[in-house]
Amino acid sequence: MTTSIAGETRREEMRRLVRRWGRRGDMHDRFERTIVSDSERHQRRTRFGMSLTHVFLTVTLVIAGLGPILWLAKSAVTPTQDTLQQPFALWPNGIDWQNLSTAWNDIHIDQYFFNTIVIALGAWFTQLFIATTAGYALSVLRPRYAPVLSALVLATLFIPGIVLLVPLYLTIVNPPLLGDVSLLNNYLAVWLPMGANAFNILLVKRFFDNLPREVFEAAKTDGAGPFRLFWSIVLPMSKPILGVVSVFAIIAAWKDYLWPMLVLPDPAVQPLSVRLPAVQSQTELDVFLAALAIATLIPIAMFLLFQSVFLRSAGLGGAVKG
Repeated sequence: MTTSIAGETRREEMRRLVRRWGRRGDMHDRFERTIVSDSERHQRRTRFGMSLTHVFLTVTLVIAGLGPILWLAKSAVTPTQDTLQQPFALWPNGIDWQNLSTAWNDIHIDQYFFNTIVIALGAWFTQLFIATTAGYALSVLRPRYAPVLSALVLATLFIPGIVLLVPLYLTIVNPPLLGDVSLLNNYLAVWLPMGANAFNILLVKRFFDNLPREVFEAAKTDGAGPFRLFWSIVLPMSKPILGVVSVFAIIAAWKDYLWPMLVLPDPAVQPLSVRLPAVQSQTELDVFLAALAIATLIPIAMFLLFQSVFLRSAGLGGAVKG
């Protein structure tokens, strides 16, 4: 009897809600919606307001994100006087394609571009190698002291980089165990410090922690050793995180200024990030802007190439499930 009374009470309460809110579907939408319900989306006023908001946000993001890049591309082939007098006009006196060839040949952008590529590739390899091997050791091999090592690696993130600048420079000038050999003007002076990146190590370790352990156990049962497990099982399953670390490594090496300037004092081996500020005062504005536009090609290409990797890696925890 009590159960039937309670059921009747719930049904009566549901009828009151239906009468208050209208149809059941509309009532369901009101309880399940976030900001705008499905029924409100069908209203002309709501659709117009949402469309106007979407257009405003899209235009704002395009102007804020692509605006500076598009202006730089336009100014790279615009004469200096037009850029100074009418900075937002589209080539009032024509396009000057000669700026690009002058920047490439006279400022020796080709040489500095090659130096930057060498530095970026070396930094990419060292960071990827150290991050994957260290993450594999801490996450998959898991020695007894792995928690202590993880804590020490994490602790290095709390040390400001500027604090390590002087001791690191002295180590490069007089590296231990190498006698009087100096690494100044040697690309190893840039590659090796960049390789010890605690953020990348912890990022890769976190990804490896979510890999299915059943696969590892099956590979060990089939006789796979630690190296075979790392090379044939772990790395092929870790393409998303390898792409993310690769982009981080290359972009960081491409834009780094202070450390390459200190350890590469010879202009012949310096990258674009160091040489472009040095030649700015001796170069025409249009030619300098053309050089800047050339320098941005690789970062833009890297983003376009790996943007899907970033989107897929937004939730790294479940990237390999299933």
